[in-house]
Amino acid sequence: VRQRGAFGMQTDISMRGGTYNQVAVLLNGINITDPQTGHNSFDFPVDLSDIDHIEVVEGPAARVYGTSAMVGAINIVTKGHVREDNLRGHRNAERGSFEVGSFGYFSTNVSYSMSGKRNFHLFSTGHSRSKGYSRNSAGDPNSDFNASKVFYQGGHSWKKRDLTWQFGVSDKDFGSSTFYSPKYDNQFEHTLKTFAAVKSEGRGKWHITPSIYWNYSQDRFELFRGEPDKYPFNYHKTKVTGANLNSYVDSQLGRTAFGAEVRHEAIRSTNLGEKLDKPKGRYVCGLGRTGYNVFVDHKVILGRFGLSGGITAAYNTGNTEGVKFFPGAEVSFRLSDEGSVYASYNSSYRMPTFTDLYYSVGGHLADPNLKAEKLNALEAGIKYSVGGLKLNAAVFAHRGYDMIDWIMDTSAGEDAPWTSMNHTMIGTSGQEASAQLNLPEMLHRQDFFVQNISIAVLLMEQSKDLEEHLRSLYSMEYIRGKLNAQADFALPLGITANVAYTYVDRATESELIRPYHLLDAKISYILRERVAFYIRANNILNRPYYDFGDIPQPGLWIIGGISFGIY
Repeated sequence: VRQRGAFGMQTDISMRGGTYNQVAVLLNGINITDPQTGHNSFDFPVDLSDIDHIEVVEGPAARVYGTSAMVGAINIVTKGHVREDNLRGHRNAERGSFEVGSFGYFSTNVSYSMSGKRNFHLFSTGHSRSKGYSRNSAGDPNSDFNASKVFYQGGHSWKKRDLTWQFGVSDKDFGSSTFYSPKYDNQFEHTLKTFAAVKSEGRGKWHITPSIYWNYSQDRFELFRGEPDKYPFNYHKTKVTGANLNSYVDSQLGRTAFGAEVRHEAIRSTNLGEKLDKPKGRYVCGLGRTGYNVFVDHKVILGRFGLSGGITAAYNTGNTEGVKFFPGAEVSFRLSDEGSVYASYNSSYRMPTFTDLYYSVGGHLADPNLKAEKLNALEAGIKYSVGGLKLNAAVFAHRGYDMIDWIMDTSAGEDAPWTSMNHTMIGTSGQEASAQLNLPEMLHRQDFFVQNISIAVLLMEQSKDLEEHLRSLYSMEYIRGKLNAQADFALPLGITANVAYTYVDRATESELIRPYHLLDAKISYILRERVAFYIRANNILNRPYYDFGDIPQPGLWIIGGISFGIY
């Protein structure tokens, strides 16, 4: 997770050396990835308190999740997501939270959920703001933010089918510091995202799940905050409509899955796209494209062996490459009831964003004829779980070709433009391992003061065919090494604590981005299992650090809050 602004005002997520544009983002299984730029993909309209869990698929997932899941996918699942058990009884719940903290931080969230024998509804709204932790050269705030979210989800269950629908809005204003150019320290951005979807999920021998969705986004970027006469603002409107069908059937031969998706992406903009014959106000440029994906996959269990394989056929009207096929296969072997080993090969691709294709302002020169990125990936690993202990380890190797990046030719001078282009090849290899310990379960002592401990380690290397006089903006700024460790504690008098440590070593040409250590903690006091008072501190050691460009990240940030739940 690579942040330019605090509290997710702009969040880039990458996996295994990939870029933020190569990860698909889904909300309750619906793709909400932004085709304008991956910078906006995590503007989802859900508050953290409404999230039940997050599913992460590491490695190519285009076979199931489509073009944007080149190196992985993230599915955010809300607490109101349909499950058979919560549709069979009556239950209402009210939840809320209130927080204040450093740098004029304030946040509040309220949600209400209700369910009957066959239906449920979840309503949620939240707001947060801050004066910001940094200022520009004129002394004015340039990392402040003001953000609101509204989300509704409903569902109804029949004997053999569930129907769910969801709608959300995310509205954010935030100081963009030097997000897009170090020359200007008073940039500003406004984003508005609206999302709606309907999905039907069946049960029985034939499991058929159709869905339709609609995403609408607005983006206004100000190079000079509040001064359009000094430099015109950039305006973008993006519309995405899609329909997909996922299904599987079980038989004596195993499980056969197949699916298809149609996704239309369109943009109207002041500078992204081709010149429009009939401009509408300030929107003089635009572009539309439609992607088609069809996949089939089969899985079979033969004793201790599990075998699966499949293929995706993809075609996009915004690309001249025609129909492309991307195969994949996996094999696993069950060593015992506790452990297994596996190996896989997968291939995937990604269409360029509208920004990749057309962003030719502010020292950038885009290529509207970019090809899709492609990736081949190998992975092998082991999984082991017994008595409160979970161990995972994996090695992986990726070979990407026609990779998209922004490149500067320094032989043309330091003022040469950043140009988008397809590279010949990027090779990535790495190793990762994680361990999770549930101490009460392992020691058979539920009152043990250390509840959980988790440790995760990543080591990675990357190579790219790039001449010495060329500089890369994104693709080579990968994480060489990373360590995450955290522990949960149960203390007397109903007090709980969490402590988390992070170490990051990023490969980069920047003189400011250096390896850094972060220590975070949270202490909570739970009153009658319904009300919790808490204090959390981020970057306790107040370490100065940079994670992107020349944008300083926050120092010590203390937050106090109260949360409640009424059931």
